Amino acid sequence: MGQYPDAQRRNTAAAVSSTGSKLDSYVDRYATRTHGMTASEVRSLFAVASRPEVVSLAGGMPNISGLPLDVVGSLLSELIEKRGTTALQYGSGQGDPQLREQICDVMRPVGVHGHPDDVTVTVGSQQALDLITRIFIDPGDVILAEAPSYVGALSTFRSYQADVVHVEMDDDGLVPERVRQAIATVQASGRTIKFLYTIPNYHNPAGVTLTAQRRQEILGICQDAGVLIVEDDPYGLLGFDGDVPRAMRADDPEGVIYLGSFSKTFAPGFRVGWTLAPHAVREKLVLAAESSVLCPPAFSQLAVSEYLSGHDWRGQVKAFRELYRERCDAMLGALDDLMPAGAHWTRPRGGFYVWLTLPAGLDTKAMLPRAVTNRVAYVPGTAFYADGFGSRSMRLSFCYPTPDRIREGVRRLAQVIEQEMELRAAFGAAGASQRPGLDAPAPDQA
Repeated sequence: MGQYPDAQRRNTAAAVSSTGSKLDSYVDRYATRTHGMTASEVRSLFAVASRPEVVSLAGGMPNISGLPLDVVGSLLSELIEKRGTTALQYGSGQGDPQLREQICDVMRPVGVHGHPDDVTVTVGSQQALDLITRIFIDPGDVILAEAPSYVGALSTFRSYQADVVHVEMDDDGLVPERVRQAIATVQASGRTIKFLYTIPNYHNPAGVTLTAQRRQEILGICQDAGVLIVEDDPYGLLGFDGDVPRAMRADDPEGVIYLGSFSKTFAPGFRVGWTLAPHAVREKLVLAAESSVLCPPAFSQLAVSEYLSGHDWRGQVKAFRELYRERCDAMLGALDDLMPAGAHWTRPRGGFYVWLTLPAGLDTKAMLPRAVTNRVAYVPGTAFYADGFGSRSMRLSFCYPTPDRIREGVRRLAQVIEQEMELRAAFGAAGASQRPGLDAPAPDQA
């Protein structure tokens, strides 16, 4: 039992000998959709970036040192003491009813007035992305996404064999005319656009925010074309000036699926996110969620619910905003002081990230090993494109290091860039592939 018959074993051996040895003997058995599954450039950096001697400007880890851990510990202790038999048991596939009501309260500052019945609790908003892609995408369907776009979303879209068509952004977010052109071009080719994926607030990785006027324009364009919008909003409450941009979902409940997460405003370790969807879509999402995890973790949900009930979470969000603003100011100040002529970068008003584009001829992916040797890490821009663009750009994260470490990291990065520019001047450089918009030189640097 469990062994191949002799003939099959001989055939297998002959096939291996004719094609060469394989590191994975199951390679011919995997589904076609696994062919595009590769480790992200962010994940591959973690082992190096976590070394204490390296200043990591790469990962977007929330700074939970700003949490009152004594308060959180007390809440968790009381949860187990008073509701342990519920918290440690199976829960609802759609999510805890009380938490779904509280999520509706959390969404009100962005103008969203949802019903708890239309909220589905997920294991982080990444699961919500997976569920949405699973229920909408057939192989070859098109997803419109910003250029650049969130690496976790691109990985999910790739796993379901979607074709990602990038749409240009600038410092004010998605360019409406480019959205209109992309829709027309894809539809003229006979392909089907299933949705537009966007992070309108304090974008990951670009750090820009879609203006209010453009939100209305893009809503109108997508309504006219019958294109659904998936609005991913993990950072919306983290504006440095306290501003809370109005969600696109607030103005089109039937045409927008809204995603949220407690990873940035509470703690990522609980892995609690949600999606607010039109009622019919909600039903499909719940069925898809039940088929993958049966029910999301009850303990995590009740822990978040207790936190929202028993702690001043709005005051905590304000404290996070101030913490991240200080770190962003440190990064922007260091970039202003140390970056060479020809480099340009976004100036975020919230969130975690700055998008830095280097002078022509430099390649941030090729430069990364030298940067790590110089004890600084970032994420190359190509990680945030589905089509190989972004080679001159990088994502810099300011959320986790202290201001002093951020300044030191930028100093080390500037040294690496200077060395690369000296090599380029001495030996020349291959041309770099870039898109217009955020990757193009600023007007006074063209």
